[in-house]
Amino acid sequence: MFTPTLDSEACTVLLVDDEALSRKWFCRTFESEFRIEAVAGVDEALALLRARGHEIAVLVTDYRMPRRNGLDLLRAVQREHRHVVPLLSTAYADKDMAVAAVNEGQVFRILEKPLDEPAARQALRDALTLYRFRERERALHESRAMAMRETLGFLAHELNTPLGTVRGYMGALRDRYQALESGNGRAVFREHRPGEVMAAIDSAERRALYCQSLVSTFVQSARNAYPGGKDRTVQAGALLKSLLAEYPFDGEEHDWVVLRQHEDFSLPGRRDLLYLVLCSLTKNALQALHGQSAPQLRLEYGRGALPGLPTQPWIRFTDNGPGIPPDILSRLTVEPVTTRASAGGHGMGLLFCSRVMQSIGGSIEISSEPGQGTSVSLNFQSIEDAKA
Repeated sequence: MFTPTLDSEACTVLLVDDEALSRKWFCRTFESEFRIEAVAGVDEALALLRARGHEIAVLVTDYRMPRRNGLDLLRAVQREHRHVVPLLSTAYADKDMAVAAVNEGQVFRILEKPLDEPAARQALRDALTLYRFRERERALHESRAMAMRETLGFLAHELNTPLGTVRGYMGALRDRYQALESGNGRAVFREHRPGEVMAAIDSAERRALYCQSLVSTFVQSARNAYPGGKDRTVQAGALLKSLLAEYPFDGEEHDWVVLRQHEDFSLPGRRDLLYLVLCSLTKNALQALHGQSAPQLRLEYGRGALPGLPTQPWIRFTDNGPGIPPDILSRLTVEPVTTRASAGGHGMGLLFCSRVMQSIGGSIEISSEPGQGTSVSLNFQSIEDAKA
C-alpha cells in the first residue's frame, strides 16, 4: 500500500461533494499524500476560495448537488480563480455535461464515481504537477515583466540627462543665431570664444548617439526576455572598451578614466543589461569627481584577485571622489537613496545594478569612506559555480 509522507510544501486539494460519506472516504484515502479541504456545497467552496484561494491548487467537485451544481462552481472558478486546476467527479457523466465542463469550466480531467483509488490518486498528482508547472511559468513571466518595468524606469532616467543637455545646446544655438537681411543663405551664430558652436554641436551629437545606444540596448534586452531569446555574449574587455567609445564624456572627463586589464573573461550573458549597469556606474563616478583637484576613475577587470575566490571574475570601478557617508552607503543597494537629489537623482540606479547582478548569479559590492573615494565591484560567478 502506498503511504508517502505529507510534503510540507504541497498545495491544498479542495473537495466539494454534498455526500458526507464521499467526503469522509476521500479525506481518509488521500490525506496521507495531499492536504485536503472538504466542503458540502458550491457556496461553501466559493467562500473558502475567497478567503484562502492562494492555498488551493486543485479542485475536485461533484456535479449533482442541491441548489447549485458543479458546473456553476467550475464557471466561477474559471472567472475568479484561474490558477486552480479543476477536476469533475460524477456518476452522471453524460455527453452534454462533459462537453460543458471541459469548454466552460476548463476541466483538467473527469472522474467517474465511485472513484477508483489508483486512477483518482494519479489524477490528483497530475493536476498538482500541472499547477506547479503553471506557477513556475507565471513566476517566470512576472519576473520578466518586473525586470522590464525596472529597465524601462532606469532607461528613462538615464536618457533624461543627455536629452536635457541636447535640448540645452539646441536652445543656446537658437539664441545665438543671427538672421542676415541679405538673404545669401548663410547662417551666423554669435560665439563668446572661437569654436564654441561646433563644440556644442559635437557634444549634442555624442549625447544623441549615446541615447541611441541605450535605446538599442533596451530593445535587445526586450527581445532576449522572450522565451527562446538568446543573450549576446561578450568579453569583459570588449564591453568596457565599447563603454569608453560610446559614453558621452564632457570636457576632460575622458582623460580622467584609466582602463586596466588583469585577465579577460567572458561575461555570463545579459550583455545589454550589463552595458546599462556600466553606464550607470560611470555616470555616478564622474558626477562624484567634479570639483576634485586631480580626478581619476580607474576601471579594472580580471579574475582571481579576491581572497578565497581564486577564479571569480570581476569588474571594478574606483574613483578618488569625496566618498559616501556611512548612513547612505549601508542603504544604497537595498532602497532608493541618493546623495544627488538636488540634481535629479532618485537612487534607483544602484538598485537596478544590484538586481541585474543578482539575475546572473553575481553580486555588487560598494566600499567607501568619506574623503577617500569609492570602489564598486561587480562580482560574477566563478568558473566552477557556472559549471555546477
